[in-house]
Amino acid sequence: MKAFVAGATGETGRRIVQELVKRQIPVRALVRDADKARAILPAEAELVVGDVLKPDTLSTAIGDSTVLLCATGAKPSFDPTGPYQVDYEGTKNLVDAAKAKGIEHFVLVTSLCTSQLFHPLNLFWLILVWKKQAEDYLKKSGLTYTIVRPGGLKNEDNTNPVVMSAADTLFDGSIPRTKVAQVCVEALFQPEAKNKIVEIVAKSEAPEKSWQDLFATVA
Repeated sequence: MKAFVAGATGETGRRIVQELVKRQIPVRALVRDADKARAILPAEAELVVGDVLKPDTLSTAIGDSTVLLCATGAKPSFDPTGPYQVDYEGTKNLVDAAKAKGIEHFVLVTSLCTSQLFHPLNLFWLILVWKKQAEDYLKKSGLTYTIVRPGGLKNEDNTNPVVMSAADTLFDGSIPRTKVAQVCVEALFQPEAKNKIVEIVAKSEAPEKSWQDLFATVA
């Protein structure tokens, strides 16, 4: 297995890279600025320069990777096209490149509530709408996929157990980004994670379950 990570310098993406390195899985990290990325990412990660909005850069960047993890996301800005470009067009470009390269498993990080048109987050240039469009494009692509929809993202880790549920069943809650990264990487190893949407939060009162059991409970 060799993993390609898009959005590698973001808060969630860098934790995905760290988790892959911890498990001794070779990583190619897609970055736009190699100097900036070197200061952020583990030395073991191979940095490849490219951009999800420049499809002609992606095939070379993916190289000989066999699995792909996407944690890209538009940053809040005054550009109304940001979420459309990054969360939809960028992901669409990655899916197309992954198909062309024969990627064996595509893990996409989106968000809870992508199916709720009137969610307040859509005031940010319809960001959830575009994330949902990206999910649908991946699902229809023919690639083996896992779509991970986390609750509110926390930079600080905690010991709360992960709660995993099926699409459109969780509507609030939060989760440390470190745990999101663990779920994404674990999905690569769990047969029960294939071709599923999983919604995740962390709750102090939740029972501890194995990864296998968590993924198996999602229809």
